Amino acid sequence: MRPFSPDFFTRDPLACARELIGAELVHEGCSGLILETEAYHEVDDPACHLFTRPSARAFARNHPPGTAYVYLNYGVHWLVNVLCLDERTGHAGFVLFRALDPLAGIDRMEEQRGTTDLRRLCSGPGKLTAALGIHGGHHEQSLVSDTVFCLRPSRSAPSLAIATDRRIGISAGQDLPWRFLAKDHPGVSVPVGKAR
Repeated sequence: MRPFSPDFFTRDPLACARELIGAELVHEGCSGLILETEAYHEVDDPACHLFTRPSARAFARNHPPGTAYVYLNYGVHWLVNVLCLDERTGHAGFVLFRALDPLAGIDRMEEQRGTTDLRRLCSGPGKLTAALGIHGGHHEQSLVSDTVFCLRPSRSAPSLAIATDRRIGISAGQDLPWRFLAKDHPGVSVPVGKAR
């Protein structure tokens, strides 16, 4: 299965975040079905790096849609996002990957995470990067140009009902309902309505 076209990411990040539920995130033989995402937008979204960080704005100016934006959160966990650029408005944003259902390379993922509990293996943004071996060296890599590190439609995606909720772990823009998740799936990081 080929990666998504760059055109998929030339849209509003909210549309991309919703439509990536049920797709696959792949890295070096490991992959997972995307269960949970969050959208971040450069306009009126104080939680978005593009809103507050000149380095993130430079990143968005200098990279095409579909590029990985990877950063170390609170000096502890690597988080992986994909850059979106709405060609209608010229506004950029990110989609953060929050949870996966492991599909391939599970033994390796378990070893890298130090757990055999499949439901907890990738049930958070830092957990999934650790399981897949994604780190700061993947920052600025394309997620649409090859099959080693990519986002692609799922070969056998189940029909997933998608729920919407507020985002998690941020101090600004908390009330925006920009978290999308597979409704009632046990592998999400926080079920609908349980976010603090």
